[in-house]
Amino acid sequence: MYKDNAGFKNISDLTNSECQTMANLYLSHYDASDEGQFFSDLNNKTEVLLVRSEDRLIGFTTLQLFDWEWERRTINIVYSGDTIVDPAHWGQQALAFAWIARMGELKRQKPKVPLYWFLLVKGHRTYRYLHIFTKSFYPHWSQERTDLAALADALAREKFGNEYNPTTGVVEFAQSQGHLKAKIAEATVAEQQKEAVKYFFKCNPNYRIGHELVCLCELAADNLKPLSRRIFTRSIA
Repeated sequence: MYKDNAGFKNISDLTNSECQTMANLYLSHYDASDEGQFFSDLNNKTEVLLVRSEDRLIGFTTLQLFDWEWERRTINIVYSGDTIVDPAHWGQQALAFAWIARMGELKRQKPKVPLYWFLLVKGHRTYRYLHIFTKSFYPHWSQERTDLAALADALAREKFGNEYNPTTGVVEFAQSQGHLKAKIAEATVAEQQKEAVKYFFKCNPNYRIGHELVCLCELAADNLKPLSRRIFTRSIA
């Protein structure tokens, strides 16, 4: 039984060893990237969640926190960056639980300011997190969230310019900025039957060459599934 644990760090507090291990882990699972690109992206992020198994770094996810003016009010944005977990540890919950707890802490700091999770999705497993964590998000196979669509469109236009295609809702990089290796990106037969997986492939058919689906949801207690809500609200209290 693996004893996985996870915790956040400011990017500026990472050691050289941690940075190099993160880069090695990332590049062993992604094609069309290199150390220079990885570190450049990392330097633009605010925090990183490190996942360890008995002191060995086996996964991470990065994020950037920023304010955004939307419809005459300030909102908070959590923009997710690179995420990878060693396939031997798929199914661990340490990353998910620590991430949700951190979102609750952010909400506690500014309880009256709406908090949104903005992410580009490279693979079906990441897209499924939206369905596992939350009740409503954009884009969704059976929900029409024009309000979220408008905000997602504005954020993507600002951040990615002409590489964002507002018709498809996908950032269509002319040259891949890093995409999952084929053996990791493909869905199993069982996964292919899930609504979320089928919808992701429909929305982003060119994920194999580095196209990324723009997604957005509000991180609020009443929009979270029961387990996520308990962890989130515990961190707010």
